[in-house]
Amino acid sequence: MIMAITSPTYDPATTAAALAENYVAKRQEVQATQTKKAQAAAKALNELKGAISSYQASLYTMATSTSILSRTAKFGDEAFGSASATAAASAGSYSFFVERLATASQVAFSAIPNAASSSGTLGISLNGAPSFSVDLNSADTDGLAGMTTRELAMAINAAPDNKGKVSASVVNINGVAELVLTSQSTGAAGTITLDASGITDAPLQAALDPANARTLVAAQDALIRLGAENGTAIQQASNTFTNIDGVSMTFTKAHAAGAAPVTITVAADNSTTTANVQKFVNEYNRLKSVIDAMVSAGNPAEKKAAGVFSDDGGVRVLQNRLVSILRQAGTGSLAAYGITAARDGTLSLDAARLTKQLAVDPNGLDTLIGKASATAPSGIAGNLDSYLKQWSSASNGQIKQRLESNDKLLVRLEQRQEELDQQYNGAYQRYLKQFTMLQGLQAQMNSSSSMLDALFGNKKD
Repeated sequence: MIMAITSPTYDPATTAAALAENYVAKRQEVQATQTKKAQAAAKALNELKGAISSYQASLYTMATSTSILSRTAKFGDEAFGSASATAAASAGSYSFFVERLATASQVAFSAIPNAASSSGTLGISLNGAPSFSVDLNSADTDGLAGMTTRELAMAINAAPDNKGKVSASVVNINGVAELVLTSQSTGAAGTITLDASGITDAPLQAALDPANARTLVAAQDALIRLGAENGTAIQQASNTFTNIDGVSMTFTKAHAAGAAPVTITVAADNSTTTANVQKFVNEYNRLKSVIDAMVSAGNPAEKKAAGVFSDDGGVRVLQNRLVSILRQAGTGSLAAYGITAARDGTLSLDAARLTKQLAVDPNGLDTLIGKASATAPSGIAGNLDSYLKQWSSASNGQIKQRLESNDKLLVRLEQRQEELDQQYNGAYQRYLKQFTMLQGLQAQMNSSSSMLDALFGNKKD
C-alpha cells in the first residue's frame, strides 16, 4: 500500500495576513503609542486652553466692577421706592421728603374724523419747542381713500424724527376713537403740544387744534427735599436720583403734607462681598484642578493613570508659577481676609474672618486682589493674568506653539502610518503568493499520491 502524502490544512490569505501583521507588529505598536499620546496631548492642550480662557474671562469680569466689595441701599419704607449702591458709597443714613413725583405728559384728542385725504404735515412740540413733524401724505396704508385715526397714530409713531419721543395710540370709548399721545420722558420738558396748521383736511385740522387737547396727565418735574419737608430742594425730570455718591434712588410715591420723611440706609453687604470673594477662590481652584490632573504622576496601586503631561516640565512650571504668584502677594495679607492657601496651593475662604477684616480695612482687599487690566494690571489678579497670557496669547502663546508642534507631529505620524500600511500590504501580497503556490504544490502531491495508491495499493508484493 502507498502511503498518502499529508500536509497541514490552512488558508493562504489568513496565514499571509498573520505573517504580515507580525512583520510590522513592533513598528505598529510604537506608532500606535505615539499617535495615542499625540492625540491625547492635542485634547489636553485644548482643554487647558479653555480652562485658562475661562479663568481669564472671570478676572476680566471682576475688573469691570469698581470693587469686589458690595454695599446695599434700602428704603425704610419700600412703598416710597427702591435704591442700590456701589462700593463707592459711604455707609450712612439719609432722609428725604418726596414733595412730588415726575410725570410724563399725556394728552387726548376726541372725535377725530376720518380725513377725506391724507396730505399735509402735523407738527409735534415738546415744552413749546418744535420736536418733529409727521408727513401725512403716505399715512393711508389700507388702500382705502382717506386716513383713519389708527393710520394717523401709526404715522406719528413711524415718523423718522420721532425716535421714541412720543407714543401715539387709539383708545375706543363708547364707540368713539380717541387719539392719545404720551411723552416717553418724564418731566416738564416733555409737555406735548400740536401744530395742525400744515394739515390740508379742514375737519382733521380743527379736531387736532391745540385748543381741543384734553390733558390726561400734566408733565412735571420730580421734587424731593433732603431732610424734612422744609429741607433743601432737589428738582429734576426723572424720579431716579443719584445725588448721593455711589447711590441710585428711584422714588415711586409722594409724601402727604406734614408726613415724616423716608429714610435710606447705606451699609456693607457682607453676604454679596463674601460671594464675590468665594467666586474668585472657586475660579482659581477650578483652573488649578485642571492643571493638577494633567501633571499628576498617578498611582498604579490605586489604578490611577498618570496625567497627560505628567512628564512635561513646562506644564509643571505653569502649575508651580500659579502657586508662587499667590505666595508672592503676601500670604499673611490674604490670610487676614480669610483667604488661605493649602500646601498644594489650593485656596479656601473663611467667611467669618473676611467679614471681621473688612470692618477693619474694607479697601485693603481691593488693593490686594487688584485688577486684570490690559493697560494697568495690579495685585494678584493682574499678576495671574499677565503670566497666563504667556500661555493663552493667540499670537505667540505657549499653547498655540504646542498645538502647532503637536499638529505637525500628527501629520508625520499619519505619513508614517501610510508607510506602515504599504509595508504591510507588500508583505501580505508576498506571503499570499508564496503560500498560494505552496498550497497548489501540496494539492498536486496529494493528487499524485492518490493516483499511485489507486494503481498499486491493492497489489501484493
